[in-house]
Amino acid sequence: MLSTSKHPLLLAILLGLSGIPLAAQAETLFNFVRPLDAVQVTTQDASLPSVTAESTADGEILRRLTFNVAEKPSLRLTPQSGSWDWSKAEAMSLRIQSAQDWAITLDVAIESTDGKVLTTQVALPAGPAQTLLVPLAATSPNAHGMRAAPPVPWTRDGQRSLPATLVNGELDRSKVASVTLSLNQPNAAQNVLLGRFGTVEDDQQDALYDGLMDAYGQYARADWPGKVKNDEQLKKGAEDEAKQLAGWTAKLPQQDVYGGWLGGETFEASGFFRTEKRNGRWFLVTPEGHPFFSLGVNAVTPGLSQTYVEGREAMFKALPKDNEPLATHFGKGDDRAETDANKGRAFNQGRWYDFYGANVERTYGGNDPQRWISHSLDRLKAWGFNTVGNWSDPAFNNSQRMPYTLPLSIHGDYATIKTGFDWWGGMPDPFDPRFAMAAERAIAIAARDHRDDPWLLGFFADNELAWGGHGADPKARYALAYGTLRLTTDVPAKRAFLKQLRDKYRNQAGLSKAWGIELQAWELMEDPGFEPPLPNPEHPAIEEDFQRFQRFYADTYFKTIADSMKWHAPNHMLLGGRFAATVPEAIESCAQYCDVISFNRYTREPQHGLDMDLLRRLDKPLMITEFHFGSRDRGPFWGGVAEVYKEEERGAAYANYLKKAAEEPLIVGAHWFQYLDQPATGRLLDGENGHLGLVAITDRPWQGFVDVVRKANLGLAAGINKQVEPKAPAKPAAAQKPAAPVKEASQPKDAPAEQTKAEEPAQPAAPQQEEAGKP
Repeated sequence: MLSTSKHPLLLAILLGLSGIPLAAQAETLFNFVRPLDAVQVTTQDASLPSVTAESTADGEILRRLTFNVAEKPSLRLTPQSGSWDWSKAEAMSLRIQSAQDWAITLDVAIESTDGKVLTTQVALPAGPAQTLLVPLAATSPNAHGMRAAPPVPWTRDGQRSLPATLVNGELDRSKVASVTLSLNQPNAAQNVLLGRFGTVEDDQQDALYDGLMDAYGQYARADWPGKVKNDEQLKKGAEDEAKQLAGWTAKLPQQDVYGGWLGGETFEASGFFRTEKRNGRWFLVTPEGHPFFSLGVNAVTPGLSQTYVEGREAMFKALPKDNEPLATHFGKGDDRAETDANKGRAFNQGRWYDFYGANVERTYGGNDPQRWISHSLDRLKAWGFNTVGNWSDPAFNNSQRMPYTLPLSIHGDYATIKTGFDWWGGMPDPFDPRFAMAAERAIAIAARDHRDDPWLLGFFADNELAWGGHGADPKARYALAYGTLRLTTDVPAKRAFLKQLRDKYRNQAGLSKAWGIELQAWELMEDPGFEPPLPNPEHPAIEEDFQRFQRFYADTYFKTIADSMKWHAPNHMLLGGRFAATVPEAIESCAQYCDVISFNRYTREPQHGLDMDLLRRLDKPLMITEFHFGSRDRGPFWGGVAEVYKEEERGAAYANYLKKAAEEPLIVGAHWFQYLDQPATGRLLDGENGHLGLVAITDRPWQGFVDVVRKANLGLAAGINKQVEPKAPAKPAAAQKPAAPVKEASQPKDAPAEQTKAEEPAQPAAPQQEEAGKP
């Protein structure tokens, strides 16, 4: 609850600037230590002593503001009368310092008299005072071609500044009415020190992004252990790594040719990968009949390391000239797309540069693709991995050294449905005949060269489709149903939904009674923009109908793919849809038609955010197909979807995640995203620029992280084998014989429908909250 106590402080003190326009150059409007103008300061659930000022460690005099424990403690600055004219300014400025030894997250809002407002959230670090700069127009790192901005605060011309890099909204600069600073639900009193408040003509956005990258594609303004300074360091690192890999490889545990564990459980050898449940735990089984937990790495490819340079050449300190040898790593592309992943992004086409490729050439004297593939496999094996995951170089598929997975990549001109979770685009309409044709074509192409390949672990149906999301909001939980009913009847999915409703209710009277609405004519539901009512306890049929349609939708989608798989790739598993945001109906359908249910889970533990009760009832093997832990202290500016504070914490987070995965009897694999760090200035696809990799942009492994990963990977088998050690049978009664052990096996892919228990429709689970994952 917001406190109603307010403490207005009218600090009207004479100043000699009252006749000067407030937008003139950089100027101070108010000084918390020595006020320069008549400004009204209002606090809510915060305290600002009227006379107290204090000296910082650097000798600067500032004034303490205390945010008390409350819902939204705040300080608001307004003109004594009228509004401020900031039309000639580019940023609001405020001298500020955290008054404790930890960072706080500060919310800033600037509002004009017409109700327009700019908002930003600033991480105010511990340390000396700095000048907070809030641009007076919306901006974001996307406007500079990347997901996350360079680190701030930063020092320019000897001055420490904290420019806000993500500002939303709009503002009439000529009529600024207020500036508000606030904290969101602090659980203890938080203190900041304040000084001059005003405007400046330079928001420092352009300067912040200039000269970011050195010749190796590393962040130029910081240093860290392992940062490359010269070519000799690259070559020496490669020599040392070769010796280390040879030693590690010699110590690997004994495995079958596909990486299956030897010396423990054995299974029937089918010649291809499959699943089987034994002693209460699900396993992947190698073609030779040995247990296999898929430890994979996604995006093992040099083909995702380019970054656009055209139009933002000032970011790069040392791009090669066109006549220089390393200029061969320039190229051209176009990644403009109408998806949420690319919304608001600039610099998404034109000339790009591949720093990773240039660094490989510096290290090894060239870019031999076969050497790169072989070296990458040597690394993965030595580090304890056994699977080449999605989005990897196709050359791995023919190496016959490590199992691999493949995406089906279904594309076509079929209809799509927007749900609001459309990071990569709308949902394919499985009722559209063009979808079935596109699926058939994609599966036939994908299976053409792999139909009889025992090294193929399986195919993924798709990646992070926009099924919807769990939570209290029914518009998210039933986003697919709502999105479908808003469309016109030329969309096959809407016709399918309306047919379901008509078959059940016969006419508008029956539907009106069940849904608690007054539908005057059935045809009104056919109109675009039709908005059904929210589910409610008085009319349970609404939710039942939404669930029934979403299950029908999911069944049509997965059955279309599964049927085509049985024809074109009968030997291989369908590994699910790599769910991110999803709904129970989709999970239940996936369990019915796929061999494995796969999730991209960017959480501290794989089970977090999953409805494990539902999944255990479905009793289907699960695979975690994307997870990672990133940080911002090794060059790239983004810490990923699951971020830790520093590099040294990444290994511990990985080991814990893998431990929790091994403890779950349903989980049969976990795949790390990704092999290489992303370019610090953004990858081509969508500008992501995370420190997520096992390997840096310089092709040097992150040694401390790799050490922990290797230990966790190699220790996983022992942990799982303990779970399946046969328990000593209870001593039988004298007249009884012990019961024979029962072997639980997964159904073969061509089993008749009536034999498959998973095809019985499961009851929808209670809503749950799931995080959206990263592609």
